[in-house]
Amino acid sequence: MRRKTGIVIGTCAAVALVATAGAVARSHTDDRPVGTWHEAPGVARTPVAVHGQSPAATTVVPEAGRALEKAPARSAEPSETRAAQRPGDGDRRLESAPATRRQRIGELLRVDRLLGYLVGPSKERFRYPGASYVKLHLDRMALLPGDYVTVSNPEGTESYRYDAGDADGRWAMSITGDTAVLEVHRAVNPLGLGSVLGSLGVHVDRIARGFKRNESVPAGPGREESVCGADTSTDAVCYQSKDAVAYTKSKAISRLLINGTELCTAWRAGPKNRLVTNNHCLTTSDEAYDTEVWFNYQCARCGGYDVFKPTKVWGDKVLATDRVLDYTLFTVDAFTSIEKFGYLTLDTARPARGQALYVPQHPAGEPTRIAGGQGDRAGNCAVDNPDYTGYATHSDVSYFCDTAGGSSGSPVLSRATNKVVALHHFGGCPNSGVRGDLLANRLRAHL
Repeated sequence: MRRKTGIVIGTCAAVALVATAGAVARSHTDDRPVGTWHEAPGVARTPVAVHGQSPAATTVVPEAGRALEKAPARSAEPSETRAAQRPGDGDRRLESAPATRRQRIGELLRVDRLLGYLVGPSKERFRYPGASYVKLHLDRMALLPGDYVTVSNPEGTESYRYDAGDADGRWAMSITGDTAVLEVHRAVNPLGLGSVLGSLGVHVDRIARGFKRNESVPAGPGREESVCGADTSTDAVCYQSKDAVAYTKSKAISRLLINGTELCTAWRAGPKNRLVTNNHCLTTSDEAYDTEVWFNYQCARCGGYDVFKPTKVWGDKVLATDRVLDYTLFTVDAFTSIEKFGYLTLDTARPARGQALYVPQHPAGEPTRIAGGQGDRAGNCAVDNPDYTGYATHSDVSYFCDTAGGSSGSPVLSRATNKVVALHHFGGCPNSGVRGDLLANRLRAHL
């Protein structure tokens, strides 16, 4: 669906968490703050239903009586490439949700809405008060040539277009905020094809609703231990003047929205179209294809709630993946729209014990935070053991840098080199990441 979509440009407005610029539609992506990211007033988590229909437009809002559709549970057992679990693994925690091993940041809801040519409205709002995002699944798109569909926020400042002929059964790009507007745009029909219009239309069968911040599902026992002592991580923008290198490097990371409801972190590796995350975050091109990749999701002011407009693109192809070293290398669609955020480089040397580190990340889906400042602010963010055991003996580097669910896939950088010395994947204090020199050797041919 999205590979042949057109471009819809909206104006910039101050709305809650508005986001722009994806593979299917792109607005300006400057560094002006837009909206807020904190939770909205509390509302009950309830299923959805439809009421208040009108010929022109309808609104879907929460109402009791409809069953939730849970996210499909992926087996906790590995594929054939998964390494055998080591003794003591039960005490180690991946920074992710227990069922899928990824952090959950939303839920799937079942809906049954048709925007047809002869029945149903041509425009409909899907509203879930307080939701951080709304994402529509279009299981059927049967349109006449020249007709198209848009999914947008109510103000039209974030809008994505899908044309006739695009494939069925695909997720649309998420709309940031609690309301998504679906509209069918119909061209003039001079031939009077009324006899065939009854079979045409757009059908929505599922909605992914992003949790409010205080609804986030914990990643299971052990996650809280990933904050080792007092949490000293801070908003990335707090480093802009006092630690410009760390702030600049943090621009190269991205937030992954997987399956509409799950979260990890990724980062650009080298100047080409190459991104790295954990194998336990995504493993196949099919998974990557339906994964949203958000760049520049950062607070605009240190300690504030205003956020920059994130640039959203789709994942594309998985080039390499490995269960034991827990990495996946993949590409994205619309790569040119994210080149300006820069890239990171893997360090080919192992760090020394005590070497200072910093970790840009999206813990629990928050705007970019950095653990480990300069000097005294670095605190416990340093190499504890450069020869730590992860899924394999000697595979990891351990540290006490503060992380949380959703930090999986984050780069761990050396302050001495500003290169990536580890790919974060385990919490538990000490936390640990796969050694960067092992990844550099393994991925050399792809980078």
